[in-house]
Amino acid sequence: MRLVHQDPASGLLRLRLETPSDLWRVVQLIRPGERVGASTTRRDPEAPADAAAAHRERRRVWLVVRADQVEFHGFSQHVRVTGPIVEGPFDQGRHHTLDLLEGEELTIQKEGLSAGERAILEEGLRSEGEPRVVLAAVDWGESTLVRLHGRAVEPVADLNRTLSGKRFGAGAAEKDRGTYVAELVTLLSKEFPAATVVLLAGPGFLKEELARRLTESLPEARTKLKVFATAEAGRQGVDELLRSGRASEALRGTVAAEEADLVERLVTSLGGGRRAAVGVAEVTEAVEGGAAETVLLLEERLRDPAAARLLEAARGARARIFIVRGEGPGGRRLSALGGAGALLRYDWSPSKGRASRI
Repeated sequence: MRLVHQDPASGLLRLRLETPSDLWRVVQLIRPGERVGASTTRRDPEAPADAAAAHRERRRVWLVVRADQVEFHGFSQHVRVTGPIVEGPFDQGRHHTLDLLEGEELTIQKEGLSAGERAILEEGLRSEGEPRVVLAAVDWGESTLVRLHGRAVEPVADLNRTLSGKRFGAGAAEKDRGTYVAELVTLLSKEFPAATVVLLAGPGFLKEELARRLTESLPEARTKLKVFATAEAGRQGVDELLRSGRASEALRGTVAAEEADLVERLVTSLGGGRRAAVGVAEVTEAVEGGAAETVLLLEERLRDPAAARLLEAARGARARIFIVRGEGPGGRRLSALGGAGALLRYDWSPSKGRASRI
């Protein structure tokens, strides 16, 4: 994300969305009622009155709407901001939807940035050069490929195949396995040109076979490919590798991996001592006591007044603030703990006991 312009007097921010993660970030930055501007197209009202709407020429214009609804469409990678037009060459007062894509600029006029919004904006401004990581958790009959780019975890393919066993004859089994390997090699080969690193994980020897074939056929595979052992394949294998810390060096700079690691550390700390707090009330107490090092908050709690006060206190106490996406295993785990957590600097106990944490 790039901050193109900022006017402290009016609260205007002009931002360029440079990565898929920035689309998620901008949704968290826009509050209902704020003025959002972007380049868009709208049908020309100066066309003849008897011309059908579908036949009127669309003009490229800059429009500002008052945001009534903000939606993030992760699958198609765009953001929709809908509301009445408050600035523009025509049609003021009528509703319009701004479609925001990676690479575009927008303006947001804010009365002020909350602590949570400031943390998201600062994260975005640090995100230049986010690595593009491809992760494949593979095994015979079950494999998952995803791309990690900052906050975004983009599915590439889920392969679930029923492979012939020995009782069907060696020829059938060998043919099925050969077809399966070839399919994985084809999928992975397409990812190498744009990838910073490609990680192969899984419980068996399939990952080694794939690594051998890829390094034989692709020169760049020798420097980009890394292999890790996991107990699971498929989606569970992807989650296992992200939260295990074993691939931390290869995943450095990927916020999705950092999120998984922070939530895993929170859960582990809860089971192994008093270096964690969970739930808004307990985390607030830890922050006010100076014990909080990193505060985690679920994105759905950003507009909650108690959570907003918690983040303001955390910023004042110089604790790091990390907003966790609701979608995905990290968000589900934090949601089960009350939507908020903190990693602590030292052993600490809440005044009312751990039973009241949520």
